[in-house]
Order: sequence, then C-alpha cells, then structure tokens
Amino acid sequence: MHLSPTNSRPRVLHLTQPVDGGVARVVTDLVRAQLADGLDVTVACPDSPLTAELRALGANVRHWHATRSPGPSLVREVRHLARVIDEVRPDLVHAHSAKAGLAGRLAVRGRIPTVFQPHAWSFEAVGGGTAALALMWERWGARWAARVVCVSEAERATGVRARITGRWTVAPNGIDPECFHPAAAGTVRAGLAPLAGLDPAAPLAVCVGRLCRQKGQDVLLRAWDAVVHRVPDARLVLVGDGPDRDRLRADAPESVLFAGAVTDASPWYQAADLVVLPSRWEGMALAPLEAMACGRPVVVTDVDGARESLPPPFTARCLVPPENPVVLAGAVTELLLDPLLRESLGNRGRRHVLSHHDVRLTAEAVAGVYRDLLGTWPATEGARPSRAVERAKARTTEHVPPLDTGCGADPNQTTQRVEPTEHRETIHS
Repeated sequence: MHLSPTNSRPRVLHLTQPVDGGVARVVTDLVRAQLADGLDVTVACPDSPLTAELRALGANVRHWHATRSPGPSLVREVRHLARVIDEVRPDLVHAHSAKAGLAGRLAVRGRIPTVFQPHAWSFEAVGGGTAALALMWERWGARWAARVVCVSEAERATGVRARITGRWTVAPNGIDPECFHPAAAGTVRAGLAPLAGLDPAAPLAVCVGRLCRQKGQDVLLRAWDAVVHRVPDARLVLVGDGPDRDRLRADAPESVLFAGAVTDASPWYQAADLVVLPSRWEGMALAPLEAMACGRPVVVTDVDGARESLPPPFTARCLVPPENPVVLAGAVTELLLDPLLRESLGNRGRRHVLSHHDVRLTAEAVAGVYRDLLGTWPATEGARPSRAVERAKARTTEHVPPLDTGCGADPNQTTQRVEPTEHRETIHS
C-alpha cells in the first residue's frame, strides 16, 4: 500500500493533455468526485480554461507546458513532469489520453502506481509509419501502467487485438443528469444567437465536437446535400472549434451554421431535433450520451463505444458505418422526417443514460481501481453511495489477463465473470 505516511487519504496526481473536449470533461468530473470523497487531488496540465475550472473546484493545479502531440519538446516535457511529480509526491498517478500517457509513463516508469486512460487509442489517430510507432510505444509503455482504464469494452478489445498487454478496467463514460436534461426546443432556440432569424419550425440537426478529422464533420457535410434535397428547410449547426474550422467553413453550404466553441453545449442539444456525431474513431464519445440525456435522438458512427452507449432500439436506425456519407444521409433524413420516431427514441435514450451512464457510476468505478491499487481509505464523513453507485456494484466483471509471454495479449482471450467483490476489474453498463 502506497499511502502517504502523514495523510490517511491518497494523494492523486492527474496528468492531462489535451485540456479541452471530452477528456477535459472526464477529468473535471473525476476531480469533483474525488475531492468530495476527501482525496488530495492535484492536476498537472497546460494553462487553459480547464485550470481555472479545476481550481474553482478546490483542486491543486500545477502548470505543465506540453504540446498536444509528441514532438521535439517531449524530452523537456518529461523532465518538467518529473519535477512536478517529485514536488507533489503522489501516491498514484492517473494519466489521461495519449500525450499525457506517453510523458507520464516515461516520467514515472512504474515507480508509482500509474493508471493510464487512453480515451481512444493513439495509433487510431494517425496513419502509416506514425501509427506503427504509436502502436510500438503503447505495447512497450503498458508495462509501466498498473492499470489501463478504457471507457468502453470495445476500446479494451481494440487494445487486446493490438497485442497491448495490461491489466484492464472498463469504466464507461458518464454524464451529469443535472447538467444535461430535456427542455422545450422552441424556447431554447429563441435564446441562441446563431439561430436568430431561423424559422422556429425548421428541422435542426446539431453536431457537437472539436472540428477535426476524428469527429468526421467533413463526412457530415458530404452527406448534408442529400439531406437538404429531401428536407429543403433543414439546418445543420456545427458546435465547436478546432484545426479544421476554416476548411469546413469553405466547404459548407448556406444551410450549415457554425456556432464556435461553447462552454456549455446543453442548450444546443436541447434546441436540436437530432444530434449527429460521425466520428472516425472514439473510445466512448460523450456527445451522444449528453444528447440522449437531453431527450434527443442521435445518429452516430459504429466506432468503439458507440454500440455500448446506445439502447438496443437505437442500433438499427441510429448506428451507421464510419466514412459513409450515403448511409449517414439516409439515417439523418429518416429521423428529421419522423417527429414521432424522434420523440420515442429521445425518451428511450434518456432512460438508458440515466440507468447506465450516470457520471457517479464512472467515478465509483475509478475509485474501485484506486482502492485496488492503494488499499482503502476512510470514507468522507456523511458520505453515502448513491443508487447509481449501488447499481454499478451489482454489475461487475473481471478481465483476467493472459500470461505475458513477451508477445503481447492474445486477441482471443476470454473474459471470466466473477461474483461482485470490493476490488473490481471491469464495470459494465
């Protein structure tokens, strides 16, 4: 057990780069829950709006100057991170996403229990020789992670197929139902400036996500012409910012609006008739969960985490192959033309998210990982598990890794189901 001798509660150091999008949301939610549980939480990340939000929660924040992608500055970034770790003296390090996972594991090299959470695998984001190097690193770096936390079973399976050997935990992404909830679309639209002058009855599709290749907005724009051909008054709003903004704007017709980056996407989900996320890869995207929590139907691509995040009625109509604008256009058009179907799917989606993707389930799953690595610690006075947490404890599966023969994990390894125990390997929804 690696608890600090002067403090009965663990010191946890989160490392994150990127500092926006879904990764930042997950980090923020975990930090909030861990502070409420009485942990001593520090986050090392580049200066950004995220740092102010974390400080407002009560977390310690250490500046870590790091670029989003690996490059010539990596050696300096690892050295800087090593100094931060020496100063914080954490009992556990939790590294989020590829860049922080790379620098963090190089800085720690297994000397402190390290949790690595990929939030989608790095080798899926690149191609050619770069993908091969990224995969080689993930196989090598796995030895320096006491646990690899995946946000979906599909993400874990991708890692296993790639022969990444590790001790796995699946903790599905969750959302805060107090932040994401239904509202009258007409009322919300009236308060959104980018929709000023838009016919309140116009069918509205919304895509929320960083404007980048991963999220596939370019595929959605290629599909949109076919949608407008059948639904002439339809409008599409792209919510977010990113490196592809200018290129997407240049290719977009007049029926597409750009809302830019927003601090709160919930009004856009509430204003939508339909939410679309045509990603090329994911671990488990937050946007569909947020949209369903707002009672809105979604159309998403069949990438890692998508099937697990949807209730069964969604998969036949709302799940489409990636990079296929024809099928995407058909699914979007069908829903925009069928308000009764949209309402039915929206209601079912909300019930599904509330039952299976409450953020408290995610926080408890990660807390179980920490307890497994560090041992237990005193509960916060007056703390009581929520019903969502109790449901999480009732759904427990352990992945037993194969013997490490030096060749990586067997992609055909089996999953052993065990009775619920205090220390969980995998939380399933």
